[in-house]
Amino acid sequence: MQRFDSDGVSLAYLDLAPTVEDGTGDAVVLVHGFASSHMVNWVNTQWSKTLTHAGYRVVLLDNRGHGQSQKLYDPAAYSSQIMAEDVRRLMDHLAIERADVMGYSMGARISAHLALAHPDRLRSLLLGGLGIHLVEGVGLPLGIADAMEVPSLADLTDPMQRMFRAFAENTGSDLRALAACIRGSRQTLTVAEVGSIAVPTLVSVGTKDDVAGSGPELAALIPGAESFDVEGRDHNLAVGDKTHKQAVLAFLSRQA
Repeated sequence: MQRFDSDGVSLAYLDLAPTVEDGTGDAVVLVHGFASSHMVNWVNTQWSKTLTHAGYRVVLLDNRGHGQSQKLYDPAAYSSQIMAEDVRRLMDHLAIERADVMGYSMGARISAHLALAHPDRLRSLLLGGLGIHLVEGVGLPLGIADAMEVPSLADLTDPMQRMFRAFAENTGSDLRALAACIRGSRQTLTVAEVGSIAVPTLVSVGTKDDVAGSGPELAALIPGAESFDVEGRDHNLAVGDKTHKQAVLAFLSRQA
């Protein structure tokens, strides 16, 4: 992976060229979710392969506190606005003027804030694993932060706390950095702010997702937004679903 400086924070990223000669080479920037990484969210699920094979340039970063990027322990360092600026600075670093930006879960929250702050930098916005909770919720329960700080997984009984602690351990994450991230990245958008998103938008949520909130309800608030139901998938499985990839490729093809 390569690295760049985002206002004093060292972040890791990959910049992948299209693998076909007849592609457009348009850039797609991928922003992963909480306790994940570029590898877990986008490479292992075949998203990077799918997009480069479709002719896109694919840029993937590890968010601050995650993967190979710098770990920070102050919750104030993880606001959605600050993390959105990390994405914008990466685009600046790579001289990408406009891109399709796709985020999943926390990454979708970050991407939505980017679309509000810098609409001129997005050709389109793809929100995966995040529905109406962008407006009505503040992300994962604060108890997830507590789950990162207990001595071991065996100390937890709540199913969601156990799920995220186990996921964080399996990905080799820095648990203290993740606790700070949960506490610092709990920003919602108002109905008016969501209604002012001025780029083509696709909202994709699993029909069994009990974390994201309704995708159609969020899409109804964004002018011209499309909604896609990832049938039969929960929060963890919707991201790599084949129908999800097909819907995204079809949506991107309409942005040319």
